[in-house]
Amino acid sequence: MTDFFDSIAGRLRLPVIAAPMFLISNPASVIAQCRAGIIGSFPALNARPQEMLDDWLAEITQALAGEQAAPFAVNLVLGPGNTRLDHDLALCVKWRVPIVISSLGAREDVNAAIRDYGGQVLHDVVSDRFARKAIEKGASGLIAVAAGAGGHAGVQSPIALMQEIRGWFDGPLVLSGAIATGRSIFAAQVLGADLVTMGSAFIATDEAGACDAHKQMVVGSRAEDIAYTPLFTGVAGNYLRQSIVAVGLDPDALPAREGPAGYRGGDKPKAWRDIFGAGQGIGPIDAVVPAAERVVRLAAQYAEARGNPVSGRARLAA
Repeated sequence: MTDFFDSIAGRLRLPVIAAPMFLISNPASVIAQCRAGIIGSFPALNARPQEMLDDWLAEITQALAGEQAAPFAVNLVLGPGNTRLDHDLALCVKWRVPIVISSLGAREDVNAAIRDYGGQVLHDVVSDRFARKAIEKGASGLIAVAAGAGGHAGVQSPIALMQEIRGWFDGPLVLSGAIATGRSIFAAQVLGADLVTMGSAFIATDEAGACDAHKQMVVGSRAEDIAYTPLFTGVAGNYLRQSIVAVGLDPDALPAREGPAGYRGGDKPKAWRDIFGAGQGIGPIDAVVPAAERVVRLAAQYAEARGNPVSGRARLAA
């Protein structure tokens, strides 16, 4: 890892970033996550209107000042549809946000602006090709978004994706996709990850901004209850099947693209608000708990996995 990530290792209870989740992550969740010893994050777009982002960054920065808490991160969407990017980037620079998670097209100017004050940029990628482009454009590190991740997920196996990227890149590398236990965190490190991102496990926490129906659906669902479709946003993503059924659609008979009757006009169900996102790692999530309690549970599982990496049938064959 870079000197920056080496420098924060002592402030991390676990090598985990709580994923920035649209409409769910907020200052309360970020502060709780950082105080619990993992990197908390939120999408800048969650602060609405855009002027609220200044207040959110002030609240988080001041709450964590002087504490031995983990640093926090802000997600910036770099695609052309984000008309407030310049505004949000300027506030990240103003508040010297420690880590920026960028997505949808790496940009040299954004990377330079963050790195000029000592910040780090981790760019979301779903393939080795995009990983190479991100590093060429000056990203500090990468988040490999593999199959099974919540929201806009990739399609490649985490093993395949990590093998290809680690074949040439020795910088900070984070793995995302269906990670919900301490053993999974340890497994990601065995694959070559420095850190992991975890989203769905932190939907089912008290501080998360998800509605109760979303939280309880995460608790009551398993990997087979996830549907992968581009219908709702135009980009393929993972959603809870039960939420699709709740708006009157059949998750087993979804059209490939948006357009059927009922998906036009102002009453159209919206992704993230009506159609709930989640990843395939939801099976072990059995309760809604405070973020700090979730981290304590993960830390115990992680310690057990590190102390006994071979288990079950593998132990019999060892």
